Amino acid sequence: SDVIQADAETFRPVPDIEGLPLSVHLHILGMTGLTAYVGLTAIAGMKEGDTVFVSGAAGAVGTAVGQIAKQLGASRVIGSAGSAEKVALLTQKYGYDEAFNYKEVNVREQLPVFAPDGVDVYFDNVGGDHLEAALDAMNDGGRIALCGAISGYNSTDRTQGPDNMANIITRGLKLEGFTLANYLHHAPAFREKMTKWFAEGKIAYDETVVDGIENTVDAFLDMMRGANTGKMLVRI
Repeated sequence: SDVIQADAETFRPVPDIEGLPLSVHLHILGMTGLTAYVGLTAIAGMKEGDTVFVSGAAGAVGTAVGQIAKQLGASRVIGSAGSAEKVALLTQKYGYDEAFNYKEVNVREQLPVFAPDGVDVYFDNVGGDHLEAALDAMNDGGRIALCGAISGYNSTDRTQGPDNMANIITRGLKLEGFTLANYLHHAPAFREKMTKWFAEGKIAYDETVVDGIENTVDAFLDMMRGANTGKMLVRI
């Protein structure tokens, strides 16, 4: 086995939680869940009663965002995903009020149908056409947390920008990108809240586990193609 030597402050104990595998500390109770929490709270300043839209909603971060938003008092949480199966999971398991398949109809056309009163907070994992659609649907004073832009990760061409960025000005929108490294000080508050929600049976999760370190590259590519539900993990 591999051994890591470092100062004690580098590590923190991982508690056993009855009925849950230790792997949850690698996603919903770890960095993945913390990313969702930070994006909603520290970046987007989500308030009780907000309407929240989440792209890439069936991924590990997205499934956490929807559930945390509901626990923080969102009035309506809407998610987009890439298959009928994932759309069903969002509403049946992860607490989303509405969900749609962005591969069936253009997201720019679908979002206003599911958010007739507009969007207050957009948690962006996708970028591209989803960001453009959100800019159309945002209410005055809306906030956008830019966490990812997976729609453009494999593009070999220059990514086209949204054609409606003037809405940022006219509606007084705030867009802020973030990476988690600058927000780790929020971890204690997140763990306290999430552990309580778990104990109350309010949090669901999925993980896709691939066996064998030799399959790591295939697992990563499958994740990029959307083949996973929840966190993609490799068991070694």
